[in-house]
Amino acid sequence: MNQSAQLLLRKEANLTLRDVLALMLQNNPELASFSKEILAFEGTKLQASKFRNPDFTVEAEDVNSSNPALQRFTTFRISQLIELGGKRRARMDVASLGQELADKSYEVKRLELIARTANTFIDVLAGQERLRVAEETLQLTRKVVDTAYKRVESGKAPPIEETRSRVALSTATIELEQARRDLASARTQLSLLWGSAIPQFGEVLGDLEATVLIPAFEVLEHHILNNPLAQRGVKNVEHRAALIELEKSRRIPDVTLGGGVRRYLISEDTTAVVNLSIPIPLFDRNQGNLQEAYQRLNKAKDEQMTVDLLLRTELTRAYQSLLAAQNEIKLLHDEVLPGARSAFEVANRGYELGRFSFLEMLDAQRALFQNRVLYVRALANYQRLINEIERLIAAPLDGLLGMNSTRQSDGNQEYKE
Repeated sequence: MNQSAQLLLRKEANLTLRDVLALMLQNNPELASFSKEILAFEGTKLQASKFRNPDFTVEAEDVNSSNPALQRFTTFRISQLIELGGKRRARMDVASLGQELADKSYEVKRLELIARTANTFIDVLAGQERLRVAEETLQLTRKVVDTAYKRVESGKAPPIEETRSRVALSTATIELEQARRDLASARTQLSLLWGSAIPQFGEVLGDLEATVLIPAFEVLEHHILNNPLAQRGVKNVEHRAALIELEKSRRIPDVTLGGGVRRYLISEDTTAVVNLSIPIPLFDRNQGNLQEAYQRLNKAKDEQMTVDLLLRTELTRAYQSLLAAQNEIKLLHDEVLPGARSAFEVANRGYELGRFSFLEMLDAQRALFQNRVLYVRALANYQRLINEIERLIAAPLDGLLGMNSTRQSDGNQEYKE
């Protein structure tokens, strides 16, 4: 972990989503491996631009002959392959597009990791909220136990009510421990994203209840091609088309041109020699490689169409789920939770006065706890769906509307970078 990450995590500091994204982008090993692939293509481009090295040849004839009538000689020759048909330029184009394709693969992985990190951040944030709900429920249950004990002691309730209250207390304790374990697991998964097996931060800071204005579906669909996955499909088609041009250039024979001197050993004469060789494309005209390149281009086009369809399908699903989650949150916030809280307060007060049974009060308490947990889950699901849509369009939703959002995901500007 680099020094800036260590400073960010010192003294178990609380982290925002922007902090978490910075840690992940700086230290995630999976993302680092993709950046190395891009750097490797610098060497590929360099090699593709190089000319073929010349050949130096030494020839000697009749070196072991004892017949003086034979004219023995030695030839020194330099030959150079001259590529025709634009092979070098085609190789450079393929290498350059290969690097651009690697750039898009890096962007795809980067966007995927940003979305994964944002979702894990939401898991931790929701885990913290669920833990607070479990702690408050445990405190309420302890008050119920005290009330039940007093009623039993005063003879206003049978002893079984105290037993039931203690069972409810045990259940609330178990739920609290489960909430702690789930939060610890989410914290570990979050820290693993920047290569740390042990969470070294305090809490994550955010607001689960913050919302954004949801644009119309047509607006989101218009931005779907900004996704690096779609752009990688386009770049893959261009790369395959460049490979076709390279295979076409290889149908044109190259010329080998050479020159040198020949030294006759007996007469001590010297003469110049020149050679020119051209392959005759009689049998091999690179037909197979060219056919393969065309088919791989067709495959790349099919894959591009498949990716575009998949992105649009995922966007449709996420958009409809987001609208449903928005309605669910509104219903829980405006009707269900106030009703459950009011029912519990009435039942609890009524139980203290002897107007309601213990089971009625316990049911009201359980309903309040379950609906509070359901509300937290609905909020977390809403935030995850926002993350999913922003991943698909590779941009923050509030940026599309040109408005400032109060949503906690202040790191979502990473989607545009």
